[in-house]
Amino acid sequence: MARGVSRVVVVETPRLVLRRLSMDDLDDMVALDSDPEVMRYVTGGAGTSREDMRDDLLPHLMRYDERPGGYGFLAAEDHAGTFLGWFHLRPPPGSPPDEPELGYRLNRAAWGRGYATEGARALVDRAFRDLGARRVWASAMAVNTGSVRVMEKCGMRLVRRFAFSGEPIPGAEEGDVEYAITREEWERAAG
Repeated sequence: MARGVSRVVVVETPRLVLRRLSMDDLDDMVALDSDPEVMRYVTGGAGTSREDMRDDLLPHLMRYDERPGGYGFLAAEDHAGTFLGWFHLRPPPGSPPDEPELGYRLNRAAWGRGYATEGARALVDRAFRDLGARRVWASAMAVNTGSVRVMEKCGMRLVRRFAFSGEPIPGAEEGDVEYAITREEWERAAG
């Protein structure tokens, strides 16, 4: 466990520990969101200030733990306790509680090593096996080929393309994509 971080483990995989976020993660979260390449498809590269992370964003993400249903934001660590980033599995506001959105943000040192796919698959499995999900979905900018590949490796299929709905950033003109997998598709694949 890194630097005395509080650990409420939710999911373990062969290489990952997904645990509840805590205020002990502040430095790692600021470093993650300060990397322009990590934030490229989120904000066009702009980071999150320490004050905004401490006072707003991290407490907001942690409040998902208070909601019913077992959903939320989870810190991702390797088994040595190194912070790699975070994942989320949660129904966004206005979405049915049995249709959670999958998301992830990992630091560059974790890219290309299969961590995103491993963590995402574990959360898709958890959603259907333990949380009663009917459908799990994720979205990304269409030009974010890394995230698109992760969604495909999780058994998700392209559902739709739609206009990018944020501040204009490079690649926004290509729009966003939504991928999803239903319980029936997951059960067939699990065979």
